[in-house]
Formats: sequence, structure tokens, C-alpha cells
Amino acid sequence: MSQPRPDLPFPLSGLAARMGIEFLEAAPERLVATMPVEGNTQVVGLLHGGASCVLAETLGSVGAMLHVWPGAVAVGTDINATHHRSTSSGLVTGTATALSLGRTLCSHEVVITDEEGRRLCTARITNLVRPVPAGT
Repeated sequence: MSQPRPDLPFPLSGLAARMGIEFLEAAPERLVATMPVEGNTQVVGLLHGGASCVLAETLGSVGAMLHVWPGAVAVGTDINATHHRSTSSGLVTGTATALSLGRTLCSHEVVITDEEGRRLCTARITNLVRPVPAGT
């Protein structure tokens, strides 16, 4: 049985769509999304660390955007990730939890796990909040 997908007030396109990221939950305080390992691997067949960072940045950025939308936008200013273990197949799940949702900065911690619930990566993303430019 498929799970309901949250509606986002803006399209999920570009890199996130090409990497197969699918949201299961989406609120500023907590977001959950999956991403397939297949197609997002490094040359030796393991999940690419950059793919984990894309998942983490997508989760944190969407969370920040949900916090400030529609009067402002959020742009990433910092991301760091620690890779704890690897995987070569299946789906990974990223869970983002808000650390701070402010007027100028939003930060989320993102934990990425494999299908067995083992932690693969821990990341932190910070977004700068900016007003929507006039005329857009």
C-alpha cells in the first residue's frame, strides 16, 4: 500500500527529482524523504557521499522554505556531513529535524538510514532566509 505524499507549495524539480527523492512527510519541524541508491552511486557501486548531501540539503532547504514561504525564500549557506557506513542497494531514508527556525537562519539535522534502520550519514544544513525579491 502506498503512503500519502505531502503536497509542497512549490515544485520538487531539478536535481532532487533526477535523483529520485520522494517526500513522505513535510513540515518545517520534521521532514522525511527517500532516495534510491541505484543511480546515485560512486564508481565502486556504493551510495555516493554527494548523493547523501543532496538528500540532506533537499530536506533542510524544503523545511526552511516551508517555514518562510511565501514571503521569503531560503538559500543554503552551510552543509556538513559525516558518513558512518556505506550501502550499495535499496532505498535510503532521510529524516530532518529542525534545530532552529528563525527569521534569518534555519538549521536542520538530517539522519540518513538504510532499509534496516542503520545510520549511514549525519548531516547539518543551515539556510539563510531572504525576502522574496520585488516583482517576482
